[in-house]
Amino acid sequence: MEEILIKLDLALPEFLGVTVVLFGFAAHATGKAVAGKWQPWWYCIGYSALLGLFDRFIHYALFAGVLNSYAAYIVDTTIIFLISLGSYRLTKVYKMIHQYPWLYQRAFIFFWQNKAN
Repeated sequence: MEEILIKLDLALPEFLGVTVVLFGFAAHATGKAVAGKWQPWWYCIGYSALLGLFDRFIHYALFAGVLNSYAAYIVDTTIIFLISLGSYRLTKVYKMIHQYPWLYQRAFIFFWQNKAN
């Protein structure tokens, strides 16, 4: 893992602190907001791309990272998108089973099913 991060010009504590924790919270809030407005999941792609740009800037401004490292941008944005998509699904399932309890029940953490089944 560290070899990959070194090739991408990232330090592990910096990557975990900025990308996973700081922008992970932002991605969680983004996924929750998108699902809360009943928007489609692919809205998370655009918002994650923007968060990835800001993430690259924070790495550049605070930790003297490379601003235009495309490989690091793709890795950061992918992590942010996965967190956002997970939050989106969790919120969507929560809304479905709590707003329509006579129709749906939780099937798994990311899925719901009809109560008739």
